[in-house]
Amino acid sequence: MPSIFDPLVEIIHSGTLDSWKERNELALAGLFGSRYAKRAEKAVTLRAPDMRGSDSNVPYAAYIHPSNADAGAYGGMSFVIFPVESESCLVAMVIGTQGLAPDEAILGRPGHSRKMQAISTWLNHQFGGGDQVAWAKQDPTRVDIDVPESIQQAWSAYERVFKRYGRVLYALYKPTADRTGTVAALTAMLDLMFEERGHAALKEFQDESISTRSAWFSHLMPKTDNHHVVELLKNRRFVVLQGPPGTGKTRMARQILAGEYGDFGRSVQFHPSTTYENFVGGLAPLHGGGSGESGLGFRFAPKPGFLLEAAAQAADSTKPYLLHIDEINRADLGKILGEAIYLFEASPESRREIDLPYDFGQPFHQQLFLPDNLHVLGTMNSADRSIAIVDVAVRRRFAFLSLWPSLDVVQEHGCPLTQRAFKELVSIFVEHAPDEALALVPGHSYFLGKDEVQARVNLRTSLAPLLSEYLAQGYVSGFAESIRGYMQWLESL
Repeated sequence: MPSIFDPLVEIIHSGTLDSWKERNELALAGLFGSRYAKRAEKAVTLRAPDMRGSDSNVPYAAYIHPSNADAGAYGGMSFVIFPVESESCLVAMVIGTQGLAPDEAILGRPGHSRKMQAISTWLNHQFGGGDQVAWAKQDPTRVDIDVPESIQQAWSAYERVFKRYGRVLYALYKPTADRTGTVAALTAMLDLMFEERGHAALKEFQDESISTRSAWFSHLMPKTDNHHVVELLKNRRFVVLQGPPGTGKTRMARQILAGEYGDFGRSVQFHPSTTYENFVGGLAPLHGGGSGESGLGFRFAPKPGFLLEAAAQAADSTKPYLLHIDEINRADLGKILGEAIYLFEASPESRREIDLPYDFGQPFHQQLFLPDNLHVLGTMNSADRSIAIVDVAVRRRFAFLSLWPSLDVVQEHGCPLTQRAFKELVSIFVEHAPDEALALVPGHSYFLGKDEVQARVNLRTSLAPLLSEYLAQGYVSGFAESIRGYMQWLESL
């Protein structure tokens, strides 16, 4: 199918510098009044020096901010292609060697780098065929950091580009023979660049633009369903499902327990007072005395904890057994596990056992092992920072899977008001939240309700208090004014 980017695609894949400036002028001019509005012409200017025969310079074609001079070093965000004889052009997003201005607000915003990383991940998954064809820097403003050595070695055809501009390149796509991938890369990169400058694709291209955006956005907040969790449990046995409040982590865990495990298992909940004795086992007081005694007072006897009970039930069957631990990060898991952490190995070379301090009776007595059919699924609220799983030894033994807010759920169970509220709040977090705060974006359960009257009440009485708490705790201090502005809108509903 013909694309408005075809002239640019042809330049990228031509492997020649013939009529370099003229061909790039035509390709750029063809974008305005077709994919982008004519007024978008004022958002960029072309710089495409030929430089053939020059040993000291690297030829390129760049879409730069029009405030830059006609020649010399330029600054700000730019889209650039670097030609190499007999090779496809390297496609890149670049910071001009003059510095971040006039695009420092765009380049310094977490959302811009976050989106470029999502685009890179999508391109690798969709068009890499097992090889890396895209790369994005964690922080575009770090012009002191070069393109990774592994990329430079793998893409050695562009050695001169890396040598001269490696530190200002912040997103790359290496075209393959599949021109569909080149069109996808151009669509994602150029749409994002023009959107950052205030120019969306024209109406007739909106469906394509939204489809491309949805494709790469799915790698920014990947979808996780019951099947993903169950498959991971089969392979790793010990899994933690983490995510912001309201994403349905506990609901998903209970669905998995009831469905895939046929209710063969149990759910327990951790809290700051949970101990080793509660989870593994210990001495517990029993009413009454022993034989021949009056029955007054207490005596102590070994009592198995959640893990021992689950392991015993699993050992008595061949069916997979699921122990679901809700709010697993609200207790110090390292202390609760104690020496039992040794047992949490998905595929040990031989059966692992630990000695218990007391005889807990059948089937383990004083030696505990975890049956192969015992699976553990923890659910963890990433917004609860009172106690977190930080022990590296614990993290190594559990596979972590994130559950993100889902627009699909809001569209299915919400109304136009909740859909708007969801999209605007997610956009604020994506654009402005640092990585540690992005995990706090409220989940879709805060935005459900077909009745707009009830939806207004829910947004003001459930979502607004959560955001107020975020502000009070300083969790969103870096973009507090954006959150306050959003809350003012909620109050006006």
